[in-house]
This record gives sequence, C-alpha cells and structure tokens, in this order.
Amino acid sequence: MLLEDIKKYNIILASQSPRRVELMRELGLNFTQTKLSDIDESYPCDLNKNEIPAWIARKKSDSYTEKLNDNDILITVDTIVWCNGEMFGKPKDETDARRMLKAISNNTHEVLSGVCLRSATKMRNFVATSTVRFKAFSDEEIDFYIENYKPYDKAGAYGIQEWIGFTGLTQIEGSYFNVMGLPTQNLYSELEIFINE
Repeated sequence: MLLEDIKKYNIILASQSPRRVELMRELGLNFTQTKLSDIDESYPCDLNKNEIPAWIARKKSDSYTEKLNDNDILITVDTIVWCNGEMFGKPKDETDARRMLKAISNNTHEVLSGVCLRSATKMRNFVATSTVRFKAFSDEEIDFYIENYKPYDKAGAYGIQEWIGFTGLTQIEGSYFNVMGLPTQNLYSELEIFINE
C-alpha cells in the first residue's frame, strides 16, 4: 500500500500554491514544501495542448538545484486552461482576467495539469485532463468575481472551489481536484508506480 511504502521517502512539493498544499495534505502524504525561483514558463510553439503542461512541469523540476538524495521525490506541477484553441495561463492583469472569464462563459474548456516526479535516479511525467462547462456569466458577475477574489494566481482566471464554481459550474468530466490544480487520484497512482519501478 502506498501510504505505508511512501514513508521511506522524503517528498518535496515545489509549489507555492495553497490549493496544492491542501490537496497533498488530504492525500495523507507527509511532505515538505519548497519555493522555486521564478520560472520562465515559455514553451516551444509546436507543442500540442497535452505537451505544454508536461513541458513546464519538467522545466520547473529542472530548475530545482538542490541535490536529491536517494530517498527524495520531487513533485512539480503546472496547470493550464485550454479554451477555443488558446492556452490560458495566469492572467497578467484585470483586463486579461476579464477576457478569459468571458471566453469560458457559456462554454466548455479543458483543464490540463502536467506533473513531474523526479528522484536522484529517475523521472516520470504525466498529464491529467478535465473538461469543464460554465453557465453564461453576466458582466456584473465577472466584475464581482474579479473584484472580490482577485484570481490572478490561477490558470484561466478562476478557482473552481470559489464563488464562481459554486454559482457557475454546470458540468465536469474528469477530476474536480485537477481543476483545483492537482490531479490527486492520478498522482496517488503514479507515485505508487514510481516507487515500485
């Protein structure tokens, strides 16, 4: 069982996301949290939507400069929103956030999280995808959400666990927790594979 086997390992979550920290705790895993220096999240223009978050998660992993010991497992994650053929990362400002929220209003989009697991001797990458649909938002609702929740640290300019999710989510296929920023079920399964390889 993973919860027993994983006790031999020192898990390092390289993320400042409070949502990822919360979800890791809920998985029952003991881990330490570390901050990466600012990462250039650019990527080659020929990558498809599934490759982008995996590429950036790997880039984050490569930027971790501390030496990994034999029993260390470093976890890095990147989440993007894919809507109308365009990649939405974190909004640059209020105007950008409004643009993204208008695009996902009364529309279906995908949330893709790339995860990189790395030890001193091996690496494993995977991507989880969820499909999300929101109702049509009025301009007043979009303004209310931006003003009160300031979603500038979230891909696609929204947090599904916030007011906008409670009032606007009409359909979801795949992991809800992936939309929050960490595909917990996939991570649990992939960690089990990783430590037994």
